[in-house]
Amino acid sequence: MRLSRASSRYAKAILSLAIDENKEATVNEDMKSILVTVSKNKELSNFLSNPLVKADQKRNALHQVFKDAGDVTRKIFDLLVTNKRTDILLDVATSYIVLFEEMNKREIATVITAVEITADLEEKVLAKAKELAGKEVTLEKVINPAILGGFILRVGDREINASVSNKLGELKRTFASN
Repeated sequence: MRLSRASSRYAKAILSLAIDENKEATVNEDMKSILVTVSKNKELSNFLSNPLVKADQKRNALHQVFKDAGDVTRKIFDLLVTNKRTDILLDVATSYIVLFEEMNKREIATVITAVEITADLEEKVLAKAKELAGKEVTLEKVINPAILGGFILRVGDREINASVSNKLGELKRTFASN
């Protein structure tokens, strides 16, 4: 995942402010909410990225959509609106979550499957992710039917690709080379 430098800088500033106010966990929950809401709602994402929408409209929309957000998060909305950077809100939220997990000596592992995984399989994947990371891991589950079956596990810069689509690709390359 490639995030902009600006989003990383905003995330660091937010984390610093949240630590000063002893609200880093609350802000992390707000950022998770932002991540889910904005990534699943294309209209909201387009609205925040649209340069023709007035700043006050964006500010009001953010405060309405995330009315349960804490005061630190609301300040961030105002800052992003003022600086005309609402288009990077999703990246800022993602960067903040990553920084928060690193600060707590945890890592985010992503498992991509074609269908929802069972609780038993989730435990096994989590154990393998902890083994790869060598520290506490938070598991993020993503469903992508394009992999056909199996799974892809990403922990930090390591990846285990046991997907059916990957195996088919390897088979295709083998046939092509012979």
